[in-house]
Amino acid sequence: MGEINFSERGDRRRLKAAIALVSIYTGTFALHLAPWGQKFVFALAAILGIHALRLVLPRRAAHIAVSPGEEELPFISLLVAAKNEEAVIARLVTELCQLDYQSDRLELWVIDDNSSDRTHEVLERLQQKYPQLKTLRRGEGSQGGKSGALNEVLPLTKGEIIGVFDADAQVPPDCLYALLPLFQKTNMGAVQLRKSIANFSTNFWTRGQSAEMALDLWLQDRRIRVGGTGELRGNGQFVRRSALLSCGGWNEQTITDDLDLTFKLHLADWDIACLAYPPVQEEGVLTWKQLWHQRNRWAEGGYQRFLDYWPLILGNKMGTVKTFDMLAFLLMQYLLPTAAIPDLIGAIALHKPPILSPLVSLALGLSTLGMFCGIRSSYRPPLMSTAIQTLRGTIYMLHWIPVMASVTLRMSVRPKRLKWVKTVHQGLGDTLMVLEELEG
Repeated sequence: MGEINFSERGDRRRLKAAIALVSIYTGTFALHLAPWGQKFVFALAAILGIHALRLVLPRRAAHIAVSPGEEELPFISLLVAAKNEEAVIARLVTELCQLDYQSDRLELWVIDDNSSDRTHEVLERLQQKYPQLKTLRRGEGSQGGKSGALNEVLPLTKGEIIGVFDADAQVPPDCLYALLPLFQKTNMGAVQLRKSIANFSTNFWTRGQSAEMALDLWLQDRRIRVGGTGELRGNGQFVRRSALLSCGGWNEQTITDDLDLTFKLHLADWDIACLAYPPVQEEGVLTWKQLWHQRNRWAEGGYQRFLDYWPLILGNKMGTVKTFDMLAFLLMQYLLPTAAIPDLIGAIALHKPPILSPLVSLALGLSTLGMFCGIRSSYRPPLMSTAIQTLRGTIYMLHWIPVMASVTLRMSVRPKRLKWVKTVHQGLGDTLMVLEELEG
C-alpha cells in the first residue's frame, strides 16, 4: 500500500480556512455578476447529477460468504476511550465481554482518560468478573484527546483487527462474525458498522438523528458500490492493524479522529466498507443546544481534513473515481451550505433568484431520496410512516446550513481548536443495574 508522510499535516488551518472562505464568497458573487454564471452552475449541476444518478441506479453489492471455523479466526482487539462515563461503561463492558466470538481470540481495552467520576472504580469491579477486560488509566495532562488515548494503548494490543466503540454503544452479540467476510479482501483497510439511535423515539431531535443515520448508511453503501469513498463514523469502526500502522495511527491534531483516519486510509490506497446489519446503537443528543455543539465539532473536524490533505487529494492520490466522489461531496456537504449566504445576499441585492438553486435542488433531492430509501432498508416501516419520517428528517437536516456556515467563518478568524469535547451520556441507570447484578 502507499507510503505517505502524514505527520506534518494540520498546520496553518486558519489561513487555509480564510482563503477558502474568501474564495467561496467571491466566487459566488462572481457567478451572480458574470454573464456565464448561470450556465456554469447548470453545467456543474449536470455533472454532479450524473454522479447522483449512478448512486441512485440499482447496483448489486459484492458479498463474500464465510463460515466461522473454516480457518483460524483473526485476533480482535476492542478499544474504548472513556472519560467520565460511569453512567454507561458497565453496560458496554458487559456486552463486549459476552460477544459471540472465540474468547482466546478477543481482548478488550478500556482507556480511562483521567476521569473525575467513578469510571475507574466501576472498571476495577468489572475486571473481577471479566478477565479479558484490560484497562489503562491516563494521568492528568495527557494530550491528544480520544486519538491520544487510542494511540497510547495501541502498542499494548495484539489484534490483527482493531475495533473502536464509544462508551454509550450498544453492541449486538453477532457483530464480529458478520464483519469478517469483508476483511477477507486484502485491500480492505476498515469496516464501519451502521449506527442507529437507541433513544430515537424521545423527541424531534432524536427522530431526526435516526433519519440522518439511515441517510448516511444509504449514501455510504451507494458510494462504495460505484467505487467511491466509504467513511468511518467512530463508534463501531474496525480497522486492519497493518492499515492503521501504515497511516501512523490516529491523528492527535484533529477533533474528529474517524473522519481524519478515513482520508488517511484512502490516500494510502486502502478501502473502507460499511455493514448494514447488525447495527451498533448509540444515544442521540436530546436538545437543540447539544445538537448544535456536537454538529459544530463534526463539521469542523470534517472540514479540517480537506484543509489538511487538499494537496494530496488534488494530486489524485486516492485515484480518479474516489477523488471525484470525495470532491462531489465536499461541494454538496460543506461548500454549498457556506455559499448559501453570499448567494442569498447576491440575490437580494440584484433582485434575482439565487444562482445556486440547481445545485441546492440536486443536493436536497438526493438527500430526500436517500433518506427515504435508507429508512426503508434500515428500519422497514410502512410506506406512509417512511414518508412522514423522511419529511421530518429533511426539515431536521436544514440545521446543517447554519452549522456549516458558522463553522467556516469561525475557523477563518480563530486559531485552530484541538479540544476534544465529549458528549454527555445518560445511560438510563445502566451502571447501577449492572453492578447490582455483579454483586448479586
